[in-house]
Amino acid sequence: MNSDATAVCAPPLLEIDDATVLRGGRPALDRFTLRVEAGRHTAILGANGSGKSTLVQLIARQLYPLAPDNGRGPVRVFGRTRWSVAELRGLLGIVSPALQNDYTSDAPLEVFETVVSGFFAARGLGLDHRVSEDMRQRAQTALEQLGAGHLIGRAMASLSTGEARRVLIARALVHRPRALLLDEPCAGLDPASRRRFLESLRALARGGTTLLLVTHHVEEILPEIGQVLLLKNGRVLRQGDRAATLTDAALGETFGLPVRVTRHGDWYHAAVETP
Repeated sequence: MNSDATAVCAPPLLEIDDATVLRGGRPALDRFTLRVEAGRHTAILGANGSGKSTLVQLIARQLYPLAPDNGRGPVRVFGRTRWSVAELRGLLGIVSPALQNDYTSDAPLEVFETVVSGFFAARGLGLDHRVSEDMRQRAQTALEQLGAGHLIGRAMASLSTGEARRVLIARALVHRPRALLLDEPCAGLDPASRRRFLESLRALARGGTTLLLVTHHVEEILPEIGQVLLLKNGRVLRQGDRAATLTDAALGETFGLPVRVTRHGDWYHAAVETP
């Protein structure tokens, strides 16, 4: 599914042309341009304040750019500029710490209900929602795929950070989306939980789901991810394949400190160099 032929035939997963997004009267994204081909796993890396969260919200239709001078829509997902949010969620699943907070606080939600309500783009099931047997089966399959089937029956608020993250990815997967946008997916996980969680993401990547991984940790960039985008001050600093982008010089410029990059097998690690 992630073959070169598929990428050539399909429209790009994401195209952003010269987009500016203001936050507090200042550009959080400044004449931002990006293209991600269909089927190409991509990591978006940057320091806090580099524009990563704004970019996620722009893609998710939670924020909108200034009207472009050329009159064209500056943001296209799967080749289209106009989407209903519900329709877009069926093709591009989005998981973020903010979403997790929404599902683990306030009114309690049970795990299976959280997942199956994804078919209705709702937070839980309402009286007017009719859950078919096919929906139930797809929800069960998605939970099992993430190793979270044993959590059925538990309240979302009772889960660990890693468990809740798996359930929300299962919720996104019930639509069988073409891609997943994962915003800081390992935030709050201890080292062992992080490695187990990353291995589950690797299985999704190998199974044909395109991953857009947004992070500020080099260690979270999966071996299956071939392209890395570096952000700084709301602009693309560098974009290219992993080996050419994850260098001491490029990451030092990205984070504003001397950085030493090392490689252990198919994984990269970065550490700030001390004087």
